Amino acid sequence: MNSKEDFNQGQLAANYFWLNEPEKYQTGNGLEIWTMPQTDFWQRTHYGFRNDNGHCLLQEVTGDFCLTTQVEFRPTTLYDQCGLIIRLDENNWIKASTEYINEESSKLGSVVTNLGYSDWATQDIASSINQLWYRISRQGQDFLIEASRDGAIWQQLRICHLHEAKETIAAGLYACSPLESSFYCRFHFLQVGPNQWQIENH
Repeated sequence: MNSKEDFNQGQLAANYFWLNEPEKYQTGNGLEIWTMPQTDFWQRTHYGFRNDNGHCLLQEVTGDFCLTTQVEFRPTTLYDQCGLIIRLDENNWIKASTEYINEESSKLGSVVTNLGYSDWATQDIASSINQLWYRISRQGQDFLIEASRDGAIWQQLRICHLHEAKETIAAGLYACSPLESSFYCRFHFLQVGPNQWQIENH
């Protein structure tokens, strides 16, 4: 599969579908989303709660692939986030994003959820950075998660495994605001292309 959607049309392409559609979004200048409060993706670990109501725009993708996006964001409240997501169901998924902490520092990282338990791997990033590229590459049940400030030089965030990944999987964009807040983000594009992940390079 090789496709690139820039969201410059007045409506979404037929192959996309929403999980937890936001009340307010628009296309024509990228995909602009205004998140709804108390929306999140997390399962059990440490915090105990289970949330599966974040906003996702997904498509079905078969086999190995590389999923890439560029997104700008204006978070305002703790844990506001947006980025890429790979999803089987509420108990098995991956998300990659920057989660806002405060005016100085945020957390660039990813959550991998297997069999109903989430983890959270992060590194500090300046909150002044309000635009990033993300990509997730798939090889079978293994995934490489990367981020970039310019879309050219990529930083590995982690390599991980989805225990129950099937041949066809849902993949796309997500945004959410776990607390009593809402924020704006704009996805410039979503691209699905051939997997370029070379084991010897990672």
